[in-house]
Amino acid sequence: MYSDSLAPDSAIPQRQQVVNCLNAMLASVDTCFNDGDSGISFGQTCAHYSRHIAEMEGLSRILWGLFPLMASGENCPYWPKYLTAIRHGTDASHSGYWGETGPYDQRLVEMAVYGLGLALMRNQLTDQLTEKEKHNLHQWLDQISAAEMPDSNWNYFAILVQVGFKQAGLPYDPEIINARFNKMEAYYLGDGWYSDGLGRPKDYYISMAFHYYGLIYATLMAQEDPQRALTLRDRASRFARDFVYMFSSEGPAIPFGRSLTYRFAESAFWSAAAFAGLDVLSPGEMKGIVMRHLRWWLKQPIFDRDGILTIGYAYPNLIMAEDYNSPGSPYWAFKLFLILALPETHPFWQAPEAALPPLLPRRRVTQASQILCHEEDSAHAYMLTSGQLELNNYVNTEAKYTKFAYSSHLGFTLERGRFGLKHAACDSMLLLSEGDNYYRGRRECTEVITAEDAIFSRWAPWANVNIATWLIPCDGWHIRVHRIETGRPLETVEGGFAVIQGPQTIEQIQRRRCRLAAANGTSVIVDIGLEVQRTADKVITPPNSSIMFAECAAIPVLAGRLEPGTHWLCCAVTALIHPETHEAPLPEFTLSGDGLRLLQHQREITLSIR
Repeated sequence: MYSDSLAPDSAIPQRQQVVNCLNAMLASVDTCFNDGDSGISFGQTCAHYSRHIAEMEGLSRILWGLFPLMASGENCPYWPKYLTAIRHGTDASHSGYWGETGPYDQRLVEMAVYGLGLALMRNQLTDQLTEKEKHNLHQWLDQISAAEMPDSNWNYFAILVQVGFKQAGLPYDPEIINARFNKMEAYYLGDGWYSDGLGRPKDYYISMAFHYYGLIYATLMAQEDPQRALTLRDRASRFARDFVYMFSSEGPAIPFGRSLTYRFAESAFWSAAAFAGLDVLSPGEMKGIVMRHLRWWLKQPIFDRDGILTIGYAYPNLIMAEDYNSPGSPYWAFKLFLILALPETHPFWQAPEAALPPLLPRRRVTQASQILCHEEDSAHAYMLTSGQLELNNYVNTEAKYTKFAYSSHLGFTLERGRFGLKHAACDSMLLLSEGDNYYRGRRECTEVITAEDAIFSRWAPWANVNIATWLIPCDGWHIRVHRIETGRPLETVEGGFAVIQGPQTIEQIQRRRCRLAAANGTSVIVDIGLEVQRTADKVITPPNSSIMFAECAAIPVLAGRLEPGTHWLCCAVTALIHPETHEAPLPEFTLSGDGLRLLQHQREITLSIR
């Protein structure tokens, strides 16, 4: 719907293309926005907060794009309605008042963008308000100063509000900034990585929250807080060297974790890096990542017939939504538009788009228990991972965090029911059953070791079933080895990547090998049979179970039965994105009492299995 506005060979300057793209999206939103209202209703589905708050959220998230646009000096025909909404929403005597906030209130989340707006626009915003209206805005936002909030990236919302106060000449409290930063220091893991609170995951919130807000702070408060600004910039630079591996050369990023409905906020970090003038990549390389990413997203069916962003990932899909996803939540994608605060003369806009910088085939990220892999000249990026779990137990948390692998192009499937293999989201998982058609997979790991050549994890789906798993990246494949100590008989099923099940899908199923060639790629799983030999097959999932496509998914699988005792399972898995790409040769394997030896292209890997 909007993708034509970002044609790479257009004669229109690229910044103007992005402005035009944003304005087109704003035009669609405007059909839902009544003049004088202080919120926008985007639909009838619900989150765990009221519709009134959800409508305030929907309006506020649009401002992540509108405030940078206005701060750059651009005119926007829709701005007056938003300014009126701000006036009404912060006026306690008006029927559209946004209200008094309570503990853990969603409105605290949305306050952050008003801090950004005040900081970017300064008197350009406050000059459009009367003294009473400025007072109302300050008083309403100041509720966050002493608010009870989750011990997570939410601390940054209070910081951004104070930064807005400071930059706009309103009363502010630097001690609030210090206190909130001190809380978050406990989450810092080293090498640029945070967790989203103590014991919480390392997902896109690290890029689109911690570093995004941190780079905004480091840029706008460089004079007032120079040492912290330098620290935040250094951490963001370290993080960027890992995060670049999350993106494929064709635009999409690797989907992983919660809040994927924010779509192109996946690359918001690079917008903040450009805004901050971070020199970890060249302006052209950062521009290339952002523009390819945005183009890819705009080619996906993520908008409804009226041009409104939907809940879902690569298409509308409520199945993958968290309980905090209201109809307006997806507009946090507009965080990407921070680049519009940069003028046309900025190096980001003047540089021609550049390809990804030279990347290694594999990148170990110890802090996040990940190995990021690039194949087919980085056209396909995927992640091997272990150990992360979202303890809040959001919908499909195992699918979003605990699979063995996640693909930039093939994504992953979601669990659709508790009974039956086709509902169990078996792609990139080892599932086990007692023969009753109820399946368990890896959820919480009791031990994780991230080495240069492998990720080791230990997990226990039952009290008397203990599993040690090694994930090993090889050229063109990744290898999975499992040592299973079981006190009960088990049925096992292990899946490769999921592809579209359709009339074009070609299946080649042999006794110990399944290859599925589909419209969106090829998925292969091969049993190596160090001890137990498994039988190859495929599983067809229901429609809407993949986050990447609405059609039924086909998953190549290996199945086998285990009696009580100790057993070894081993398989090789690959995905090919382009039909002209050939499978790499399988590694050679040797299993002894002390180690596992892999040999491929004269590259040898030896892993301890003690």
